[in-house]
Amino acid sequence: MHRLRVPALLCALLALLPGTAQAASAPQQLLAQDFPDPSVVPAAGGYLAFATTSPAGTVPMAAASTAPGPWKVIRNALANPPAWAVPDTQIWAPDVSRRADGTWLMYFSATSAERKVMCVGAAVADDVRGPYRPTGDRPLVCPPQDGSDIDPQGFTDADGTRYLLYKSLHGNGPPSTLWLQQVDPTGLVPTGGRKPLLRVDSPAEKGVIEAPFLVKTGGGYTLLYSAGTYTDESYHTAYATASTITGPYRKAGTLLTTSGLGGAVDGPGGAAVADGRVYFHGWLPGRTARALYSLPIRFEGTKPVLG
Repeated sequence: MHRLRVPALLCALLALLPGTAQAASAPQQLLAQDFPDPSVVPAAGGYLAFATTSPAGTVPMAAASTAPGPWKVIRNALANPPAWAVPDTQIWAPDVSRRADGTWLMYFSATSAERKVMCVGAAVADDVRGPYRPTGDRPLVCPPQDGSDIDPQGFTDADGTRYLLYKSLHGNGPPSTLWLQQVDPTGLVPTGGRKPLLRVDSPAEKGVIEAPFLVKTGGGYTLLYSAGTYTDESYHTAYATASTITGPYRKAGTLLTTSGLGGAVDGPGGAAVADGRVYFHGWLPGRTARALYSLPIRFEGTKPVLG
């Protein structure tokens, strides 16, 4: 992929958009190595984080006794790819959540051997630390009209209903879209049809919205998502809000931008929220690896506020 340079003016304008949440404190670098698309969960004795395939492993898993760290990559969480994937496939954007029966569910994206595009799969484990075992001989989500399906997130609403969020790439259908799909209590069986939540409609998005992460707030629902070209400083985290889980969602502002963070993080994206902190990745110098960062976050109604 070509590396594009975006004028600093564009990043500055992103930071000034209505609803922009500026950081009241400096972002903290938790891991100075490649650890993109983090999923962070509280665990016994501290916190665990899971990331996209990197030199550290198929699904690197990091641990810390407290949210600020220190963090350390400890092992692979998913040693074997799913049966439906191409050999040596990369695993993208794993998302880990606890099921009602106490077991753990991991969603991820991998390349389908049949279609040669990214599809959403699942794996389960009895313990949050794994090992996670892929389920089924076919992807969980891989509609033929989608170019690819990536960046899954599992979400459980206040009434216990489970959902799967993910992003579809432009194929023969509409442009980049974020979807909501209700699933059964196991998280493995879709219930009813999927619902589009957001689509690309702004020049600042540069044709891309992805990495959905839904939060239930006092005022309704806040949907964090990444937009822009992930290889440069135009990549940023924005948010949309809704009064009901199915929407409609209104794009309400930006949360994390390179300029909004004072240049401390290059292309902040892949945001996830856990225990009052937002975790995200950003490029290290040279843009060959994306490090793990975090900031405190709170919600005033549906508006996210940093620091």
